[in-house]
Amino acid sequence: MMVQRRQLGMFTKGRIVGMLEFSRSQTEVSRILNVDQSVISRLWQRFQRTRDVTRQPVSGRPKVITPHQDRYMVISARTLSHPPSSVAELKRALQEAWNRLSPQLIHHLTASMVNRCEACLAVRDDHMPY
Repeated sequence: MMVQRRQLGMFTKGRIVGMLEFSRSQTEVSRILNVDQSVISRLWQRFQRTRDVTRQPVSGRPKVITPHQDRYMVISARTLSHPPSSVAELKRALQEAWNRLSPQLIHHLTASMVNRCEACLAVRDDHMPY
């Protein structure tokens, strides 16, 4: 049996928070409003953390990154947490970052450059400002 999902309206979310603030249990609120207890719990936790019941807008598309991209982001974050203080240090940091790139990635980026340039030109009506 498949359970149908539905978004709670702001009025319902307000009722849930109001009932919980007036010492009703999550189970009791769940039974009264016919809403799953886990939904009540997540809403209450979010309200306690942010003092707000609205959700942040999302693209609707899950963020998918490869393990390689994940490692790259971690390494980049470490590098950027201590910015270079001299030209020599910057040169060393850039060389280290370059050395961490795989030959396959470099080949892929250079091979796809033509397609990227064509896409940019198509968006800008065959004109680049430089």
